[in-house]
Amino acid sequence: MILRAGGVGLAVAFDSAPGAPGSTADGQAQAPAGPPGSAPPTLENPWPVSVFSSKIKAYIDRLGTAWVEGEITQWGVSGGNVYGKLRDLTDDATVGFTVWSSVRGRLPDDLKQGDRVLALVKPNYWLKAGSLSMQVFDMRHVGLGDMLERLERLRAQLASEGLFDASRKKPLPFLPGCIGLITGKDSDAEKDVLRNAQLRWPSVSFRVVHAAVQGDRVPREVSAAIARLDADPDVDVIIVARGGGDFQNLMGFSDESVLRAAAACQTPLVSAIGHEADRPLLDEVADLRASTPTDAAKRVVPDVAEELNRVEQLRARLSLRVTAFVRHEIDRVEQVRSRPALAQASWIVDSRAEDLTRYVARGVELLHRVLERAGSSTTELRGRLRALSPQSTLDRGYAIVQAPDGGIVRRPVDAPVDSSLTITLAEGTLTARSEGELPDPARG
Repeated sequence: MILRAGGVGLAVAFDSAPGAPGSTADGQAQAPAGPPGSAPPTLENPWPVSVFSSKIKAYIDRLGTAWVEGEITQWGVSGGNVYGKLRDLTDDATVGFTVWSSVRGRLPDDLKQGDRVLALVKPNYWLKAGSLSMQVFDMRHVGLGDMLERLERLRAQLASEGLFDASRKKPLPFLPGCIGLITGKDSDAEKDVLRNAQLRWPSVSFRVVHAAVQGDRVPREVSAAIARLDADPDVDVIIVARGGGDFQNLMGFSDESVLRAAAACQTPLVSAIGHEADRPLLDEVADLRASTPTDAAKRVVPDVAEELNRVEQLRARLSLRVTAFVRHEIDRVEQVRSRPALAQASWIVDSRAEDLTRYVARGVELLHRVLERAGSSTTELRGRLRALSPQSTLDRGYAIVQAPDGGIVRRPVDAPVDSSLTITLAEGTLTARSEGELPDPARG
């Protein structure tokens, strides 16, 4: 049986094997000899709680000291001693600790709740309460040098595994239908990405997952958000966005769990942490690095105005090429007709009228094919241009609602009660007056 007390595993033998001292050959327990606890416990001869607790304490007392790293989540002083709790930086695990007054005087004076520390501890088991705590012999802040050293070791490890290689970078889709966005709740980064993406391509949609972007919760929440959006078949690309910050605030985006989640992500991932001087390792693992959240929106979504202009340019180039080709062929025919040998060409026509008819028909057929291809391309470009036209959207039954100041109404709050509205339809315009927001049936 394994007994777990305060997260420490203790192996305790409760039953002896048949034939061992304290049992008969058929496994039946014999009466224990000697003081309590000298023989293995059985159903007939159990240990007292005090004996059991003493054995646990004896086992724990044999354990040595260990350096552990975590965040101070509780720090209270009583009678000169400190009683607190230390939480794991990534997993959901917490352990209590005690700093005796004799040790406290050797520790930094500015230790407090929320600090990230390294502590030299030894487990203590308290018989009376049956509780486990860690006695602290030394405690110090995690220094910037320590962080940088660990970061460089992690960078070297991931580089050796090929996680930074350009060959594994996935290309972004030309026009994503749905963008997954991981960012802080109500953050400027979220607003920047949504606003700039929808300005460039109004029909783009988003799946927004809010996560911690600072502190010890970053690795767990960002990793989970990446996995969640990657599993969504509608999401075409994922953006992880934060509006900059100092080096220590961005450490969560260099955590190994976040980097492993990004490397395993099958959906193209863009890192938009927004820090030029000290770039987090997520920038190296991501398929694309954007300098800011705004830059991420511009690099993920094409500009509809630019695309319409490009279609017009292609159409104009195609028209020029077709016109030039036809003009060139006409010039060639004129050159042939003007040759002296053809001035009196009746003998050619008479002798090879059948061949000439066949050649002319073939030339006409080839010219028709070229013109048909050019016409098809022009029709296709016109169709694409028409599909992108706002009028096409109105023709499908949609309408544009404008407030009295001419602004577009996108949410109920943009049209207060009794405000005058202008509604533009596919054919014509009408006015209306707002009666306020309708209740949402889904909210009951």
